[in-house]
Amino acid sequence: MERTTSIHRLVTGGESLRASIRRAATLLGGGATDHDQLLAFVGDARIVLLGEASHGTHEFYRERARITRRLIEEKGFTIVAAEADWPDAYRVNRFVRAAGSDTTAVEALADFRRFPAWMWRNADVVEFVDWLRHHNDRVPAAAAGFYGLDLYSLGASSEAVLEYLQTIDPEAALRARRRYACFDHAEEEGAQAYGYRATIGLRPSCEDEVVAQLVELRRHALDYARRDGRVAADAFFAAEQNARVVKNAERYYRTMFRGRDESWNVRDQHMAETLQALLAYFDRPGARARAVVWAHNSHLGDARATSMAARGELNLGQLVRERHGGEAVAIGFTTDHGTVTAASDWGAPAERKRVRPALAGSYEAVFHEVAEPAFFLPLRADDVSRPLAGPRLERAIGVIYLPHTERASHYFHARLPEQFDGVVHIDETRAVVPLERTAGWEAGDLPETYPWAV
Repeated sequence: MERTTSIHRLVTGGESLRASIRRAATLLGGGATDHDQLLAFVGDARIVLLGEASHGTHEFYRERARITRRLIEEKGFTIVAAEADWPDAYRVNRFVRAAGSDTTAVEALADFRRFPAWMWRNADVVEFVDWLRHHNDRVPAAAAGFYGLDLYSLGASSEAVLEYLQTIDPEAALRARRRYACFDHAEEEGAQAYGYRATIGLRPSCEDEVVAQLVELRRHALDYARRDGRVAADAFFAAEQNARVVKNAERYYRTMFRGRDESWNVRDQHMAETLQALLAYFDRPGARARAVVWAHNSHLGDARATSMAARGELNLGQLVRERHGGEAVAIGFTTDHGTVTAASDWGAPAERKRVRPALAGSYEAVFHEVAEPAFFLPLRADDVSRPLAGPRLERAIGVIYLPHTERASHYFHARLPEQFDGVVHIDETRAVVPLERTAGWEAGDLPETYPWAV
């Protein structure tokens, strides 16, 4: 019998929280029909948000890819939008659409050099990108693309705008170069240093220049985009998104030094704008575009249901819900224990670290008590949402994991049934495998008591 059989058929008992979860959940066992219930739950949603509780867990990447493949093949999704920089992801997009010079998925991922490179340069992403290229080759009429939602690529996006204009309007390229020259020293000192100096008045802000450049580019939209049919339209769209990245990145780096909440909001608002631009661009009369989004739980779970709201923070998931309502479905991912690829500090090498069992009373600990390896749990039904209403602790591991300060560093309070529409729980998980393995990663996964053996 398939392990995708609903758990409630295997378990009887009282009205405990564990029993409620077991009745509502569907087991995941690696079979082809694993996500039948999840896809039925998604229904006709236009946007599916697939989260992750860490940026370095193999099973999260694997399951997101499996779900996304079915959304593309069975429900006509054509946009995969990821928590990645636009120019880096657009190189992948060109590969999967057979439009670039790269011949392998590994080559197409080569621009992901910024820390944390393992977040996209890993074995699971290579496998998905390969699949997407083959899918598009087989059914070009239903081709799907891969796009980045993030805004860290100030320098790369500036260069992409200049390169585009140089080929289509050299005089406009000169004007753009003069405007972006405002950042000339930022290349040496770094975007964060630019933001700091501009914030405290040690150097002028480049805000007026980047806004003017985006406005001028948009003013020529019709002329540029119609020069060579769809190819020209696609090239203009990519250039416009890069110009908007430059504008919003400039603002982001200035707000970094005025408080985390303001810079976080700038970043997630940019992600929401980019997602909306993708949907609008690929919409067709009688056939609206559909997008699947890959990002961390902290970006995709509604911020209003978490302690983020008390800090004045919003996020992409909240903005999508506010705009699209029931046309959007958000699925979170959780784990109890295992290993993860993460660093010990920003910019530090990737390590394979052991993830400690979840703290008592947390959502992850509750799901661990269900005593099943993996399951999908819809969160809309009252018999599940009421007992899980919370608030409870929820764990978030980003690119840094500090197990010895885990409670302070990686837990926050949330009301899970309001944060997500459903959750995939995988009790024991493994570290994602980076394409470039460091000595620290290879030596990882040691016993928690090493080297003291106590």
